Amino acid sequence: MKAINFSKVRNNLKNYCDTAIDENEEIIVTRKDERNVVILSLEKYNQLLKDIHNAKYLAKLDLAYEQMLAGKVKTHDLIEVDDD
Repeated sequence: MKAINFSKVRNNLKNYCDTAIDENEEIIVTRKDERNVVILSLEKYNQLLKDIHNAKYLAKLDLAYEQMLAGKVKTHDLIEVDDD
């Protein structure tokens, strides 16, 4: 992970974009008042979103499992479906 000031990134944007993609590296763009941003490849961004969604899904599964262990469940009979 590299931290580069805004002016330097502005003057060399293509190079920093290439670094983010080719070297799979995050570029932190430092700005005044700590209003920083990050440049990263679309591939890495998509992976982060996928990881977030997976973490949310796993949290739901954990909650359901804890509820099951605590006896907070309902049982239902199975519905038989005719093959007609």
